[in-house]
Amino acid sequence: MSAIGVDKPFIDDYQGFILQNRTKVNKYLNYVLWFVILAGPAIAIGVKAGWYVDISYATCAIISCVLFLIALAHYLLLKWKRDSLLTSILALAALDFLIAFMSYSHVVIHLTWFFVPLLSILLCEIPVFVGVSIGNAVVMTVATWFVTAYELTLRNDFTSHSAFFLSRVGGYFIETAVMFVSGLLLIMIVITHFRQLFSQNAVINQNEKETAEKMNVLNSMAEIYDNVNLIDFVESTEMSIRDTSHTKHFIDMQHQTHTLMNQRLKDHIAPDQLDEFLTFTNITTVRSRLTQKKIISGDFMDVSNGWFRAQYITVEATEDGIPNIVIYTTRNVDEEKRREEWLTRIAMTDELTRLYNRRSYEDDLAQYRNKPLDNDLVIYSLDVNGLKKVNDSKGHAAGDELIKGAADCLILAIGNKGKIYRTGGDEFIAIVHTTDPKALVEDINRKAEEWRGSYSDKMSMSIGYASHAENENLSVDELEKYSDKEMYAAKARHYQAMGFDRRR
Repeated sequence: MSAIGVDKPFIDDYQGFILQNRTKVNKYLNYVLWFVILAGPAIAIGVKAGWYVDISYATCAIISCVLFLIALAHYLLLKWKRDSLLTSILALAALDFLIAFMSYSHVVIHLTWFFVPLLSILLCEIPVFVGVSIGNAVVMTVATWFVTAYELTLRNDFTSHSAFFLSRVGGYFIETAVMFVSGLLLIMIVITHFRQLFSQNAVINQNEKETAEKMNVLNSMAEIYDNVNLIDFVESTEMSIRDTSHTKHFIDMQHQTHTLMNQRLKDHIAPDQLDEFLTFTNITTVRSRLTQKKIISGDFMDVSNGWFRAQYITVEATEDGIPNIVIYTTRNVDEEKRREEWLTRIAMTDELTRLYNRRSYEDDLAQYRNKPLDNDLVIYSLDVNGLKKVNDSKGHAAGDELIKGAADCLILAIGNKGKIYRTGGDEFIAIVHTTDPKALVEDINRKAEEWRGSYSDKMSMSIGYASHAENENLSVDELEKYSDKEMYAAKARHYQAMGFDRRR
């Protein structure tokens, strides 16, 4: 392209190239027109030196003046229509005029008539080349007809004007025909070559565009994620998107189990999660684990920065869904995890007492159903005595105080031996691991007797329990029912001892 003077950025379509090339050729043709004005003074020097005896100085002046006017007209047209075909035709026609006039004026300069069609090849347009060649042949024929009479006087081998004319113009036409075919083949080759270049360039540009779009996406991801690694399983390379040099590092799939990024990250993983992290990030198994999937992810604890999420995302895959190019990302999700834990805690805890709620109890109970029970497992059912009377006489604030007081007593007595659940208004269940369930009942009762509130100065609870050690044949659900039965029995004894009829 640069060989023909296209100094603008490379353009995408062939037609755009033709217009841009025409603009540049028109510019250089104008330079040629201004230059050939010097033909007049140059011929005048030849006249002065005696080389051209049949040429007058007036002829030299006419050549320069006419070419000046044509060059000026072409310059103005170039300013107005710089990529116009008319601008090109004007320059080529002016050169045809120069050759014809010099021939008519008997200026003996051996300049081929095909010079002008040869210049038109630069425009890379077959119709222009054919049109200029035909016009050139017409001008050549007319000019030859007019100069034949003069040239015939200088020769004695022809007596007939027409015979001499046919001889001269026939030779010209043979030359023109050979040059025309050669020029036509040349321009066809050039056009085919340029079309192929633009076709290839379109593919290259499309690939570059797609690559640029992918890189833009990756760069955007790099702003979102803490680390972004591009893994190419075909080339066995990894490249950090955050690395501005985009250096690719070879992955030895035979001996290397983890990428450079994960080799750095593993030093910061919490010890109890290290094995799980190494299994998830094992590069030799990532491709198979990601087959037919868009993404796989795992959450891990960084001892310095908290929770982070590692993800492998498929970018390109085979028709069978086997990933060829994968993006590996890490992003800090510590705040998200904390919020998730907070929401989970809200969903699984009782708002008044901050103990676990019935939903949490049902989830935990389901786990006990699917595994053997520990020998020291004990289920406690507990109920606050006299809550209705306190609510009726002192108000619900006093009743809430009593419920929270009972929860505090259970927490102090049970501690880390088990989990405590508020399953109803004044009902509690505790799943505890202890070898002395009676001692725990006594501790709970003692804590209740010591409790004092703003509305009430005493509190008691009815407690029933069922231990797996004493009831090995019972399931966890049956243990719950048994402890509940024992609690109601304890409540009945309490009210009987108080001389209080619950039915009133």
